Amino acid sequence: MKVVIVGGVAGGATTATRLRRLNENAEIIIFERGSFVSFANCGLPYYVGDVIKEKQDLLLQTPESFKERFNIDVKIKSEVIKIDRKNKKVLVKDLRNNKQYEETFDKLVLSPGAEPINPFSGVDDNKIFTLRNVDDSVKIKEYLKQIRPENIYIIGGGYIGVEVAENIKSFGEELKKSLNRENNTKNYQPTISIIERENHLIPPLDKDMSGFVHHTLIKNGINIMLKTSVNKIEKTDENLTITLEENQSQKEVLADLVILCMGVRPESKLAEEAGLELNNKKSIIVNSKMKTSDKDIYALGDAIQVTNYVTKLPAYIPLAGPANKQARVVANDICGKEASYEGTVGSSIIKIFNNNLAMTGINEATCIANKIPYKKMIITPYSHATYYPGATQITIKAIYKPETGKILGAAVWGKEGVDKITDILATAIRMDLTAHDLSELELCYAPPFSSAKSPINILGNSIENEIDGLVSNIYVEKIKEKIENGDKPYILDVRTDLEYRRGHLKEAVHIPLDVLRENLEKVDKTREIYVHCYTGLRSYIACMILKQNGYNVKNIIGGEHFMRINDIEFVK
Repeated sequence: MKVVIVGGVAGGATTATRLRRLNENAEIIIFERGSFVSFANCGLPYYVGDVIKEKQDLLLQTPESFKERFNIDVKIKSEVIKIDRKNKKVLVKDLRNNKQYEETFDKLVLSPGAEPINPFSGVDDNKIFTLRNVDDSVKIKEYLKQIRPENIYIIGGGYIGVEVAENIKSFGEELKKSLNRENNTKNYQPTISIIERENHLIPPLDKDMSGFVHHTLIKNGINIMLKTSVNKIEKTDENLTITLEENQSQKEVLADLVILCMGVRPESKLAEEAGLELNNKKSIIVNSKMKTSDKDIYALGDAIQVTNYVTKLPAYIPLAGPANKQARVVANDICGKEASYEGTVGSSIIKIFNNNLAMTGINEATCIANKIPYKKMIITPYSHATYYPGATQITIKAIYKPETGKILGAAVWGKEGVDKITDILATAIRMDLTAHDLSELELCYAPPFSSAKSPINILGNSIENEIDGLVSNIYVEKIKEKIENGDKPYILDVRTDLEYRRGHLKEAVHIPLDVLRENLEKVDKTREIYVHCYTGLRSYIACMILKQNGYNVKNIIGGEHFMRINDIEFVK
């Protein structure tokens, strides 16, 4: 059996090595048009930021190591330019000498990945970069070192855009220290701006959680330009002129460096020209065995359409983890071993300076677009026992089915434990677990690591309380809407006197929780009461007291912590 694989990295390289483990006699050839067949794609921004010091650290395997360990023939700088399905051949162009030749196959695996979106490819300038491979990251890093650009614009505020902004900022700080040590007279202080056309950064994140990202970036010196589109980029004598559009008005800014992080699209031209079935967004359509519309051609990774595991609808979710799992399915099926890929949950995490953001499953926007009934719960527990030094708060937002409490999605923000919590919730989604199941999970506990009642248990308890009708909750955006509409909602603040003096909602009634029982007569029983504390825990206790005394109450989940991050004004 002869298997030809188009493209390396996560999908192609993993397919090849799994194939070899299952079949020692198969002939396996990888064609990779780039210089490197297996590299850490997700590490590229950290090489730009000099967190990863050496380029070699990004390289996972080389053509030589593939040959020595796996007896796999890797041909780099070799681009497959045509597929002859009838005769089971591919036409290959050797990019080193431009010569072309044919290679036959029994099975063909397409792992071409995705290409960065670049609507400005017609602008011939060496100050515009995309970040897809090792060579790109080397070019950006060298440009930063040698040119020391003053005005840097990152177009696109998704995962890569935010990671690139942080890493350029960190690299700039280190470069500044180095220049100072060398007594360089130029004090290097670049201005870094992210331009995003949506109303918040990290578009897959719901807007109510995006404030954490915005505040952190601004605090660390990154400019954010939201609801701003780039109409054109023009080359001037020494700079680039970027024409921006915001609120139907245009303005121009000058840039010394532009990095395009506008997302990616499947690189499926080869498949399209071969007549394989694609969807309307040019993703290659495959079945659960990763087979295309041709039974002898497989596809995987960032070029394919997947099934969203939660909605069961077609989706495009380009992530390295799913690509590795798909590779195993491809290799298994080629070798006659039963396997199938049932869909992508969509779990991801990003470091943003000294904080972390993780997501899994679907968000509110997806629920609304697909008319999926949902409710959400927001809690802010501590990362571990508060009596052990170093505990920090984590904000968890979970999306769940109203009747059953089945977990549909989550977003988690904090300094510590974010990955652990999100991984558990990703598992819960995969296993169709409910809030009750989360409450019952027995998780590791010791003071340095968690609490006896873990954040996951607390989340399950909180959802159960609402489903059981013990407490009614209201979301921060609803409170903000009422305030902005002049509805004058009756808000009860149950924080301490010190917290109240630090800042409070205008016209809020203040009665600390610990003295609420003896001051019930001060609460207006004729009004619907919205109760808040700092995170939502004490206000929940207050709601239980008030409800059992005949008051109509709702808990503002997320509390002050969440209201401030969503720009609700607190006065002193």
